[in-house]
Amino acid sequence: MKQQATLFFTALQFYTRFPAPRWVHYKPENLNRATGYLPLIGWIVGLVAGCSWLAGAYFTNLNIGLLLSMAASVLATGAFHEDGFADVCDGFGGGWTKAKILEIMKDSRIGTYGSVGLMLLLAFKFLLLQNLALQCSDDFAILISLSISAHAWSRLMPVFVIFTQPYARSDQDSKAKPVGGGTGLDSILTGSFFALVPVLFFGWHSQSPLIFICGILPVILTFALVRYFTKWIGGYTGDCLGAIQQVSEVAFYFSITVLWKFI
Repeated sequence: MKQQATLFFTALQFYTRFPAPRWVHYKPENLNRATGYLPLIGWIVGLVAGCSWLAGAYFTNLNIGLLLSMAASVLATGAFHEDGFADVCDGFGGGWTKAKILEIMKDSRIGTYGSVGLMLLLAFKFLLLQNLALQCSDDFAILISLSISAHAWSRLMPVFVIFTQPYARSDQDSKAKPVGGGTGLDSILTGSFFALVPVLFFGWHSQSPLIFICGILPVILTFALVRYFTKWIGGYTGDCLGAIQQVSEVAFYFSITVLWKFI
């Protein structure tokens, strides 16, 4: 039990800005095994975002509440995944060889492709959440479960990528190198459990049986992105995982928006 708690707090320490207990010491080998708890980290980030959403909407209005929610999730993670998405936009937008793409993604500066891509992503996310909030603004439980479900499910996608795909970088100083050695079946099972539970609760509480298919589009887009990354760089990097999480989260919101329009 203590070992599992260590793995959870290792994931919390690496993927968010929340502190871990002092007795948890960071070890690279633990980070690889801790990837199964990434969807559980999504519970925490989703809860923070959802509560900020409700508080902001109560004290001000819906749109300000949404901005506070998005800001809260960024602060909770340190823009970890958004940074990866921007780097992927820059790398694959400006590079034409594996070496050049990896070099651009490693650059800490953000370029035109990354700036435009990130602005479009955040704008799309805001408009989707705005539409969803209008449809369920009177049910706080649905709003919270929606936020947790999206953050948890979108974080399951990188777990599958780590399990099935090779790491693209050969250098040892990458910040994601500890998770570049693959992960075990136990991580897949753990991650799937923590990703499915909030989605099932969300579908049950919203009384929309078809809501469970909202997870299909993120899977399809993850598969497409993995094929694209493999074609150009022969695998994935930490930035690729961040981009997959962000795209999957938006795809989850998009799927719910479409489903609620027709059911």
